[in-house]
Amino acid sequence: MVDVELDERLKEECGVFGVYAPEENAARIGFFGLFALQHRGQESAGLAVSDGEKVRLRVGMGLVNQVFDEVTLDSLPGHIAVGHTRYSTTGASVLKNAQPVFCQSTVGEIAVAHNGNLINARELRIEMELDGEKFEGTSDSEILARIIVRNLDRGAETAVSEVMRRAKGAYSVTVLTPTMLIGFRDPAGIRPLVVGALGKDGYVIASETCAFNPVGATPLQELEPGEMVIIDSRGMRVACGAKADCKAMCLFEMIYFARPDSEMYGTTIYSARERMGARLSIEHPAEADIVIPVPDSGIPAALGYSRESGIPFREGMIKSRYIHRTFIQPDQRMRELGVKMKLSPLVDHLVGKRVILVDDSIVRGTTTKQIVKLLFESGATEVHVRITAPPIKHPCFYGIDMATTKELAAAKMTLPELENYLGATSLGYLSVEGAMNAVGRPHNSFCTACFTGKYPVEVPSDLTKASLEELADVGEIATLSRSQLRLLEI
Repeated sequence: MVDVELDERLKEECGVFGVYAPEENAARIGFFGLFALQHRGQESAGLAVSDGEKVRLRVGMGLVNQVFDEVTLDSLPGHIAVGHTRYSTTGASVLKNAQPVFCQSTVGEIAVAHNGNLINARELRIEMELDGEKFEGTSDSEILARIIVRNLDRGAETAVSEVMRRAKGAYSVTVLTPTMLIGFRDPAGIRPLVVGALGKDGYVIASETCAFNPVGATPLQELEPGEMVIIDSRGMRVACGAKADCKAMCLFEMIYFARPDSEMYGTTIYSARERMGARLSIEHPAEADIVIPVPDSGIPAALGYSRESGIPFREGMIKSRYIHRTFIQPDQRMRELGVKMKLSPLVDHLVGKRVILVDDSIVRGTTTKQIVKLLFESGATEVHVRITAPPIKHPCFYGIDMATTKELAAAKMTLPELENYLGATSLGYLSVEGAMNAVGRPHNSFCTACFTGKYPVEVPSDLTKASLEELADVGEIATLSRSQLRLLEI
């Protein structure tokens, strides 16, 4: 199957899910939990399930409903499960890097699912290979798994604390042992993780609360930075794995990544995005006839902008739901049609109208440019572009597959230059402060690195996305002596 990506959207990170459900089929619950988290990753999916003694694993490339069917789920008996939907940020998009990662330990088989990026993955892997560790894949998630395996005989709390001591970066993780479900979050809390109740004695762990309703679970609490939750036959207990360095959840979760019906930081994402749109109207007003969203991501903010400004909300484009994945590769002529393959304009809504176009973000700017052109071709007399994400000027090293600095439109161009490049009548971005205020949390609660260049977990000055993807070559380096490694300044 060919994945036809016709725009520049930021790629989701990953989704993790865990379930402890005595007397129930954990695999089936896990399937529906992952299905609800499909927006966080579409490259691969996997489930590991334990019946209390044996751990069974199923992973595959593709969407959740392509990897699993009735027969597959029936072959995964058990009451404990962890699952994963993946978009690769470190490690190639191949089956050997699909998760959960499966390992043997002194307490039996374990499986680990991870959302995020380790910024010291290369150094950790070299160190562990020199110490005799053998790796199967090239993802940083396997590094986490093998640190846990090495320490699990000393107890879950000790194993997780060792991960937090050694691993630097962003990680929300679910771990399955034959008898236990564990979840934990990095000391900065960059990636989200929440715990819920399932029936009388069951529990679930997920990246987002949107995974709870489809399986009949109710939210209990968001894990704090550096916290872990351990669930077994004795129930649930929460412990501290490391002192929180700071509270720095990714602000982009609130702006774009999280599903609108999820709840984070005590607010629904939909409501937070509506407030962002309202604030955007205050910061960047415009005289216009209608407010339209880029579907579907811009809808809540466009509604907020409309409500605050008093300018009517209308749909200006209809989005095809089925263009992303197709068996047929478009030829060059079809590729040149760009957004027309995804978005169909409602011409009678646009003719003769001054339009405010609301979207969540601009990355390279190519898609926004095509949309602006489409609106003018459909009869709009003015197109005022309004964006709820502040200008993206810096790369992300914590789990978002973001362009390099030289590819980011806001890093290359001034606001007037970008406005001219897009062909827009005007361009306005929501401020960093405005976005944080719309969520309703203190400003020190967020990671804003891609906007401000201030990274909550220190990033080496020479780190690049390419270097994060070089783990496949580490095995060769591990054959060198320690003195040779020092000479190479690794």
